Amino acid sequence: MNDTARTTKDKSYDVETDIESNTPLAPQRVHLQLAIDGMTCQACASRIEKVLNKKPSVYEVSVSFAGETANIDYDPTQTTPEQLTEWVNKTGFVANVQAGDSLFAQTDEDTATQYPWRLIGLWVCLVPFLVGMAGMLTGFGMAWMPPIWAQFILATVVQFGLALPFYKSAWASIKGGLANMDVLVVIGTVTIWAYSTYLWLMHGDGTLNSLLQSEHGTSNSPAVYFEAGVMVIAFVRTGKYLEERTKKHSLNSIDLLLSLTPDKVEQQQPNGDFHDIALSDVQIGDVLRAKQGSRVATDGSVIEGSGWCVESHLTGESVALKKEQGDGLLAGALVENGSLLYRVNAKGSDTKLGDMVQALSDAQGSKANLARLADRVTAVFVPVVVTIALVTFGVTWWLTGMVDTALMHAVSVLVIACPCALGLATPAAIMAGMGVAARHGVWFKDAQSLEAAGNIDTVVLDKTGTLTIGRPTIVDHVMVDKSLAVDDVLQIAASVEAHASHPLATALVNTAKDRQLPLFNVTDISVIKGAGIQANIEGLGLIKVGTAEFANLALPKFMPKVWQIASTVAISINDEPLGAFALADDLKADTPQAITALQDASINVILMSGDKQSVVDHVAGQLGIDKAYGKMSPRDKASQIALLQTAGHKVAMAGDGVNDAPAMATADASFAMFEGTDVAQHSASARLMGESLMHIDAAQKIAQATLRNIKQNLFFAFIYNCLGIPLAAFGFLNPMIAAAAMALSSISVLMNALRLTRFETKVELDNTVTTSHTDKERLAEG
Repeated sequence: MNDTARTTKDKSYDVETDIESNTPLAPQRVHLQLAIDGMTCQACASRIEKVLNKKPSVYEVSVSFAGETANIDYDPTQTTPEQLTEWVNKTGFVANVQAGDSLFAQTDEDTATQYPWRLIGLWVCLVPFLVGMAGMLTGFGMAWMPPIWAQFILATVVQFGLALPFYKSAWASIKGGLANMDVLVVIGTVTIWAYSTYLWLMHGDGTLNSLLQSEHGTSNSPAVYFEAGVMVIAFVRTGKYLEERTKKHSLNSIDLLLSLTPDKVEQQQPNGDFHDIALSDVQIGDVLRAKQGSRVATDGSVIEGSGWCVESHLTGESVALKKEQGDGLLAGALVENGSLLYRVNAKGSDTKLGDMVQALSDAQGSKANLARLADRVTAVFVPVVVTIALVTFGVTWWLTGMVDTALMHAVSVLVIACPCALGLATPAAIMAGMGVAARHGVWFKDAQSLEAAGNIDTVVLDKTGTLTIGRPTIVDHVMVDKSLAVDDVLQIAASVEAHASHPLATALVNTAKDRQLPLFNVTDISVIKGAGIQANIEGLGLIKVGTAEFANLALPKFMPKVWQIASTVAISINDEPLGAFALADDLKADTPQAITALQDASINVILMSGDKQSVVDHVAGQLGIDKAYGKMSPRDKASQIALLQTAGHKVAMAGDGVNDAPAMATADASFAMFEGTDVAQHSASARLMGESLMHIDAAQKIAQATLRNIKQNLFFAFIYNCLGIPLAAFGFLNPMIAAAAMALSSISVLMNALRLTRFETKVELDNTVTTSHTDKERLAEG
């Protein structure tokens, strides 16, 4: 990793690139995520987007209704996070910026966890009406229904007291230029209340005594509908409450990640004693203790003790790893056995867990292309529904001559048409899919990346570090200049390769260190992609290390067989060849299984490598890959992928090096392998946090399952509205049933999305088996 940091920061290490995505964002473009509280449907999210998109300092906005977040790209020279937060607050919502050292932004008031006193009050007011309706169902008629004056009081308390949030949201929505579902609820229930109140007040002789004596069941009692308005508000609010709890506590994996770090930690004092302190009080450099059964609180390094830790929350691999002095620890890791003292290296959002939380939050807050359809529909949905309701009222009144019947039909249309389910269909599935992917050690950059991964039919794989372990070793050598010893040539090559990040370079450097060979100082370092690296060494001249052609070396025709299946690194001084090393790299243990899994899923697997064709053919033969291309430059890989796309294929690329970046940027989806270079990580649409190639198969299957879930949700939402509105218009649904059905539609979409959280792949099943074997091995070792 040190080599990677040096290659991206050292000005002398000039890495060219063929792709625009490798270019860092300009300083005047900054990304910000806000946590937003108070949204009630997709129209609310659209309203925030509309308001912010009008600001000249804002480049791009994506608001997630399900995730309750806003991802904003803005110009910091023109505005500030505080100003952006204020703009959102003026639209009627509550926005909060993530604290600098926290793991995730929290809103001032969590509507999913606060005591639901308004909802309780609504149901208390509803109970008398339910008793009266029970009497109607059991043959007692209207005898159990409260007096009309009592109904008026209860309905008024509900309509203008407990339902006040509906009015606030509706008014803010209208001011923002987009009508949300609360507008429909308010219009419908106010109309019911006003009409019922009018009938009651107009009944009798208008005196107070006659109003108080008005009861259901008498021959001259007015036909009021106070119960309908109260039930609509109660059912809608209940649906919202259940929706909030589902989104925040079952669907959103971020809460589960945040719970992985303890609130209290054991801090070592100068005298050696341990005191419990709050995690928020921990500072970098502190020494903490993690005992068996506890979780590591921060990223750090072990300074004393040993134990076995499970880091599956980040890598997706549940096999425990042994940790000893000098080893690194990750925040959230579970200590299965042993006790560890570790020094804090990073905390909060600077930890690997914090990075994952932010990456997952950003990804869940983004939008898939399928979401655009729902956005377009909901943008015009409410005005269309109001129009349909007015037409329903007019036509029904004209045909029946009964204004109360016409009114109930129109209100039913307003209530049942609320577009909650439509707004939740895509983001709910994205949230669940992203969480499942993260559990498998796959971090998708955004929703579009997950969507692309679900549509791929071809996977292009690099060889070194992707199919193979990525830790090659020297298996043979050949010297052209017999006057130099092998160690001398190795010392020269390693001095230059120390400034490269390729696994072959790392192998030479590590071998030189093992042989205790000091490295020379080098200058004028330059990387020629697909060929090698060159630099100057004082007293020697220009050193080239790379392919045989790059080093001007012609290998003998008849070489030992190992040279046919090993990678070659040649060395020259001032274009005079010195010799070459043959390096061999073993396949990862589960690479054959991963290739078979992809092929069984009808995915076409292609191998592309910069290595010589004989090596590439040998690896492809071992794995049963039909198409294998060797001696591919970065531009060649990108061009070949472009040709596949032209032929109609959806292509994914997996790699780990700088040379893979152009191909990864060209592909429809791309996966950066664990501990790949920064350039590869930046170019990829997803990061694989485990070393197993099975994560690619898991990513593809999870993405496909998510797309299926999105399509199912959209189908349910569209069918619900397409059937519900005509039924309400023709009088087959009264407002109470419509309200219950509307709440049920949103919950059904969320429940369908929740099915994704139980999704299991071969990775999890294999990990379960592997873990049981590993436990036995540890017990035997102990």
